[in-house]
Amino acid sequence: MRSKGSNARLSGMPIRSRIPTLLLSMFATFASIYVAGRLWQDAENRVYLIKELDRLTGQGQSAISVDDTLKIIACREQQKKLLALEMDLAAARQEGFMVKHSRETNETKIPLVVIGVITGFGRKNNRDAIRKAWMGTGASLRKMESQKGIIARFVIGRSPNRGDSLDRAIDDENRQYNDFIIHNEHVEAPEELSKKAKLFFAYAVDKWDAEFYAKVNDDVYINIDALGSTLASYLDKPRVYVGCMKSGEVFSEPSHKWYEPDWWKFGDKKTYFRHASGEMYVISKALAKFISINRSLLRSYAHDDVTTGAWFIGLDVTYIDEGKFCCSSWSAGAICAGV
Repeated sequence: MRSKGSNARLSGMPIRSRIPTLLLSMFATFASIYVAGRLWQDAENRVYLIKELDRLTGQGQSAISVDDTLKIIACREQQKKLLALEMDLAAARQEGFMVKHSRETNETKIPLVVIGVITGFGRKNNRDAIRKAWMGTGASLRKMESQKGIIARFVIGRSPNRGDSLDRAIDDENRQYNDFIIHNEHVEAPEELSKKAKLFFAYAVDKWDAEFYAKVNDDVYINIDALGSTLASYLDKPRVYVGCMKSGEVFSEPSHKWYEPDWWKFGDKKTYFRHASGEMYVISKALAKFISINRSLLRSYAHDDVTTGAWFIGLDVTYIDEGKFCCSSWSAGAICAGV
């Protein structure tokens, strides 16, 4: 026998069961309206795109699918954006943007060139002459860096007798001027100049993110303004090797000043391959990074200029035979001059 309470619960069940059914019906109705609206809108968009393609192509009726139509229109939009960018780039070049090399990172201009002046023990007079002539000291050296984007440092290694008077003299000089790159792992010796040049390029590109890197002897004077304008004209060449290009004779006699122990590797055994003269040459960032990455694999020959040229033979490099870098034939307006 059922109680009144149970009868009341049973009588209320049909009413509550109708509520979810009503909600589901309303949801289905709204969903149908939404889907129908989207389909109608999509259909109108497709009709518009087809008519637009017909108008542009002049075919009267479309012979390709709507998906292909969408791809064509997307490509045309990308082409318009590309043309706009090319116009902006051309305008920037006309305004001298490329020449100013004013790319900035964290409000700091990227240096134009890092110059490594290869020097040695007993060459302080040469270094003082360079400081006085074009490199400067203290505030003038920093001004050249900040305003002209040119960084210059003397490059030297250590004495075979580590910590002797030669090393101490260099340390004292560096404390006074703070213008050295001292390679503690490199031992100074005439036959090790190629390795020192390699160490400089690898160190410089790791420390400074510059456009170019230059090797200069410590008996060369540089016209800084002329150097800056010359290098600025090569900013659009990513792998550039600039110098006074030559070939030169290969000497196989051990008694000769320019003796090359690996003379037999050079073609006819009489002439070197094309390379920049060692007084001064410049390489772009990409080539300096190549040296840094492959420093342990790159072979060094007797002379640093031949060695550097050898590293680039198998690479896609633009050689620039720059007459202004021929220091031995200096004339008014030239970039450098041998002492």
